[in-house]
Amino acid sequence: MTTATAGSPRTYHVRTYGCQMNVHDSERISGLLEAAGYVRAAETDDPDVIVFNTCAVRENADNRLYGNLGHLRPTKARNPGMQIAVGGCLAQKDRGEIVRRAPWVDVVFGTHNIGSLPVLLERARHNAAAEVEILESLEVFPSTLPTRRESTYAGWVSISVGCNNTCTFCIVPSLRGKEKDRRPGEILAEVQALVDTGVLEVTLLGQNVNSYGVEFGDRYAFGKLLRACGEIDGLERVRFTSPHPKDFTDDVIAAMAETPNVCHSLHMPLQSGSDDVLRAMRRSYRADRYLGIISKVREAMPDAAITTDIIVGFPGETEADFERTLDVVREARFSSAFTFQYSKRPGTPAATMDDQLPKQVVQERYERLIAAVEEISWAENKKLVGETVEVLVAVGEGRKDERTGRMSGRARDGRLVHFATGAPGAVGEAATIRPGDIVHTTITYAAPHHLNADGAPLAHRRTRAGDAAEAGRTPRTPGVLLGLPTIGAPPAVPPQTGSCAVS
Repeated sequence: MTTATAGSPRTYHVRTYGCQMNVHDSERISGLLEAAGYVRAAETDDPDVIVFNTCAVRENADNRLYGNLGHLRPTKARNPGMQIAVGGCLAQKDRGEIVRRAPWVDVVFGTHNIGSLPVLLERARHNAAAEVEILESLEVFPSTLPTRRESTYAGWVSISVGCNNTCTFCIVPSLRGKEKDRRPGEILAEVQALVDTGVLEVTLLGQNVNSYGVEFGDRYAFGKLLRACGEIDGLERVRFTSPHPKDFTDDVIAAMAETPNVCHSLHMPLQSGSDDVLRAMRRSYRADRYLGIISKVREAMPDAAITTDIIVGFPGETEADFERTLDVVREARFSSAFTFQYSKRPGTPAATMDDQLPKQVVQERYERLIAAVEEISWAENKKLVGETVEVLVAVGEGRKDERTGRMSGRARDGRLVHFATGAPGAVGEAATIRPGDIVHTTITYAAPHHLNADGAPLAHRRTRAGDAAEAGRTPRTPGVLLGLPTIGAPPAVPPQTGSCAVS
């Protein structure tokens, strides 16, 4: 049951699907709701407001959303005062179709008007009718909105939204719009604000992060931004995702190599190793160009860990095309890869292409790709056995940590490390290692997807981020809250009887 009673604040929960951009958007959604007086519900409680922040990239995104909405229908019938909101890319795509298929949904909002959510919830309650508001262009840059950060030690910072590319398999540009860049000063001010709260690591986000600057005419703006982040005292790690090979310039490689706090980790989407498939995908680089970038990165940073995205089974992909992808994988020596089976997305050019491949062919190639990637990533990880690594201790990275007595975190190159904590007090003042602290430890075992360090840590540094984690504090960055009809907590909905009308 919902927990709101007369005079108490309404509670909320956000469920997130998709990419890092969606994860960061959900932090903004939480910040908006809390600025409007809502409080986060306990995981075991039914909240007064459930927000689905959706993805539209994969084929099962639709089924997943409507399945979850269907499961909520009986709960909504028992608690008509509960509100359900759907936002994100799938909401931008499906619009009023969501309410038609699930009429118990109260609010639908798009990728361009996240800031409208609190007022749409109020309006839906007042009018006792669904509110659907989808804008075709950005209403306000999302980073001007209040944000409830989920981590004390690591933060997302959007430097741009939208994408100017026209990849034939991708629906994102039509849902996120053309690229919009923030001014460098605004980005650096947000980074500084996070560092001031104790955050040690930031990840710069963009649909095509290294084309940053296109809107104000500076093709070297991204490299300059990386170097500027290096001037921020207390910022220990800088990452970015995701770049595009066509925009990847030598000055960015130099900035990565020469700026001490920029991590030597690079996520560079390949998609396919076949020039013919890349041409059909409308990816404006070829395999040799891609491998040339990897070679330059490794020459400047021999310790760099490089990850990628690969799509298997694109329309018209032949066995020879797929074998060329395997060749590039073997030459590039990725530390890991996000691999996907091609799926049709209505509204994309690839969805109407001839030569859509049978499922069984795609599945067989996918399994061969997974085997090749894991063989290489395991071999690359084994090279680190005996090496000492710096680990930023994290939350929720190790599912077996409680059973094994380990903790987990990320090395500077992005690899996942599960490490033994040693006896309490064995390392200086390190009686307790906390999320957000820094540990140096020696790798003793390698698997394809992680590293283990089973000896006691060699060093442990307590940090302000660890202090905040221990105290249960998470950073909140302020923003401009627009369009709210009321100030403070929205009034609680009185108990209602009966069920909601559904058709």
